[in-house]
This record gives sequence, structure tokens and C-alpha cells, in this order.
Amino acid sequence: MAIINPGFKSPSNRYGRVPPGQSVVTTWPVLTYGPTPLINTKKWRLEIDGEIKKPLSLNWQEFNDLPKTTKETDIHCVTRWSKLGMKWEGVSLDELVKLAGGLTDRASYLIAFSYGGYSTNLPIEDVINGKAMIATHAEGKPLTPEHGAPARLFVPHLYFWKSAKYIKGLIFAAHDHPGFWEVNGYHNYGDPWHEQRYDTDI
Repeated sequence: MAIINPGFKSPSNRYGRVPPGQSVVTTWPVLTYGPTPLINTKKWRLEIDGEIKKPLSLNWQEFNDLPKTTKETDIHCVTRWSKLGMKWEGVSLDELVKLAGGLTDRASYLIAFSYGGYSTNLPIEDVINGKAMIATHAEGKPLTPEHGAPARLFVPHLYFWKSAKYIKGLIFAAHDHPGFWEVNGYHNYGDPWHEQRYDTDI
């Protein structure tokens, strides 16, 4: 079933859904820290562990056999661009949590890990109930390597660094563990509507 999120209403701009400090783009800028990984889907795995009932390890075929969801939504980068009305497809985190037998009562955060050593942290309420997916397609096409192929975390209501590219692991944790950018000066949460770009922002 499609999940449609047309964007929040903001009377301060002509698009009605662009956070403060952002400019709308029609292209999709490429921003990657370090070299772009080229990940063979024959070797790709998604490991899911931590505060869940049943740890999972899915290969590419097993992952793609799961039910898919779609979302049409806007994305907002901390570098001040926004791209509106993008169409995304992947597997909802709700589906993965269900496959893992559900969360324990201690689950409070998701720590996402990527090929190449990158990680990011999110409160659990920001990745369940239809708010996040592991995306494999954007705009009707498979993700390209520069945009996180073969799969990336997708959490569009937060700044886009929270949608970690090249995803390989999801750890549901009882305590917060700030990720790569969070320990290097970025905000721990990253709400575009409050311009939470850096750790000095409220």
C-alpha cells in the first residue's frame, strides 16, 4: 500500500512545504563522504540485531522477496537544498521489525550502519509506523552507487544525512549512540523545520 506524504504546510514560502533556509532543486545533488562504494548484491547482507525478538540476516534475494512499500515525499539536505515530490520504493522498517518478531520494551533508538564504516542514530519513534524504509528505488529506477546503491535507509522527515547510504546493519538499542556526523559537529536529531543542522542549534 502506498504511503503518501505530500509535505508539511508552511505559509512562509511559495511552495508551502520547504523548511526555512532551504532552496528547491530539480536535479538530485550527489554528496558523499569518501569514495563511493561499489557493492555487489551477491555479497550484500542486511543484519538486524539488538533489542528485537529474533536477530535477522538477509541476503539480497531474501530482502527483495519481502513486501514493498512506496512513498512520495520531499527530501531536505543539511547543505540547504530540497527536492520535492520524489517517489521512493523499498521495504518498510515496520516489515523488518515484524519479521524480527517485534521490538523489546528496551528499544529506544535505531543505530544504522553502512558499508564503509558510516553510522547514524535515530529515535525509535522516527523509524516506525510508516516513517522509514530501506529504499532500493527512487523515481522509478534502482538507486545508483552515488545515491546509496544497492539500498539505503530512508527517513525523509529528517535532514538527509540521517538516511544513511549503503546500508548493511540496523541495531535497535536501549541507549543512544551518536553516529559519524553527529560526533563531528552535526545535530543529534536533525529536524529541517527547526534548522537543526549543527550541535550548536537548539
